[in-house]
Amino acid sequence: MFLRAVLLVLLVFAVVAPATAAEFVVKATTIPEMKAVFGQVESRIVVPARARIGGSVRELHISQGDEVTEGQALAVVVDDKLVLQLNAADARIEAFNSQLENARIQLERAQQLRASGTGTQASLDQAKMQFDVMTNQVAAAKAEKTVIEQSAREGTVVAPATGRVLTVPVTLGSVILPGEEIARIAPGPYYLRLSLPERHAAEIVQGSDVVVGGRGLTQLSDQRPTSHRGKIVKVYPEITDGRVIADVEVEGIGDYFVNERTLVSIPVGKRTALGVLPQAIWTLHGIDYVRVVAAGGDVDVAVIVGEAFEDNGERRIEILTGLRDGDRIALP
Repeated sequence: MFLRAVLLVLLVFAVVAPATAAEFVVKATTIPEMKAVFGQVESRIVVPARARIGGSVRELHISQGDEVTEGQALAVVVDDKLVLQLNAADARIEAFNSQLENARIQLERAQQLRASGTGTQASLDQAKMQFDVMTNQVAAAKAEKTVIEQSAREGTVVAPATGRVLTVPVTLGSVILPGEEIARIAPGPYYLRLSLPERHAAEIVQGSDVVVGGRGLTQLSDQRPTSHRGKIVKVYPEITDGRVIADVEVEGIGDYFVNERTLVSIPVGKRTALGVLPQAIWTLHGIDYVRVVAAGGDVDVAVIVGEAFEDNGERRIEILTGLRDGDRIALP
């Protein structure tokens, strides 16, 4: 008898209440059926920062996870042979300068002798040719030195783009070859890669809205605030290992780790739901009620509520049991 009395109170708690002016008509609404899946943060572009010369890594200014800007020095690679080559270039230039000075003296002497009539034109031409040859050799030696200096400057490895450092495969003192990677940088933009069972392939639509939960791998819930909303921008036509792949663009995930996983709620179908305004629900002793307008007077009916959803931009609370399509709800 006691149990029957409790159920009677819980399921049909009928209390005659004064009529209210505001009413809400319950209507069946088609809403998307959401499914929580894991999404993995990825970067559209991953750019390697490579060494342009071979040598040993003498300076390393970055580590994994650092934010870098385009042109920032990441490391310095030193080739000890370049120092020797620079010394040799300086010595060669100095020798050529000495020969050039001697050629200049010989040319002036030949010009004086030719002017006094004691020298021949052939000697003057020979001295002038020798002076020109030495001038060109000095210029060539300086150009060679410039090339060596440029090679030494290329030992500084700079960031090719602004982004986050994913990996640094070298350490101080590492000996590397030209073209080897010093770091891998993810400049973004970042997106979420979804991998869904192929049974949902026909239900995933490009352009659908998704809800991204906060960082972490715990289940989405109403108590857990939603951090981001996104949109499915690409559904790949190939199914791999029984799964369909889709990409989601979400603003504000730039601070996520690349390859970090997070829960994403995506639409995989549609269903019909009955919803009421949030203020229409009130709770007594842990039981939710709504006030239904009836011919004989308002009646408080116990209901079981579901998740919240939006209908034409307004928030609704789904009613799983207790109401029918067309019921009129009295609003407080």
